[in-house]
Amino acid sequence: MFKRILLAGFWLSVSSGCGFITISKSGGSAERYADYREDLSTTRKSFDALPTTVETVRKTGAAVAPVDDDLAIANQNYIKTNESENFFSGFTILVYSGVDREEAFKTRNDLYSAHKEITTFMQYQQPRYLVKVGRYINRIEALAWYEKIKVDFPSARIIQDRFERNLPEQPQDTLENAQEQD
Repeated sequence: MFKRILLAGFWLSVSSGCGFITISKSGGSAERYADYREDLSTTRKSFDALPTTVETVRKTGAAVAPVDDDLAIANQNYIKTNESENFFSGFTILVYSGVDREEAFKTRNDLYSAHKEITTFMQYQQPRYLVKVGRYINRIEALAWYEKIKVDFPSARIIQDRFERNLPEQPQDTLENAQEQD
């Protein structure tokens, strides 16, 4: 019984809601508001006129210092800040990243064989080995070597990295050194 009443109530609400709705306009035509005026000047915030640069210099009597001096000081401060940091951000070419130690050494040796003129770096960040090539300030510098390496190592990619500014001199890796470390 309850279901029938509920169903009947639902049917009535649906059937009555499907009728046409007539909307009547209230108000009138635009001519009715043609004479309307409102003064908002009392509520608006007003500001004094801005002085020109020449007037300000004449009133204060101060000379205008060139921007170049301030820019030179800012550049010197920036250089000093960068020199005090031990690291700098840049880009490198990641040739291999994986957990297989033998594959990492094989990739490094293949890189030495294919491109003897480049220096490779091998890092171990637990649990993975990374074989990287080069230290570049911006991505455009890395693109030249990336295009050469990409031919032999299609999974290579350019990544952002942080480098130590002044690394102690280490003997440059050669193919013989790489084979001895295996």
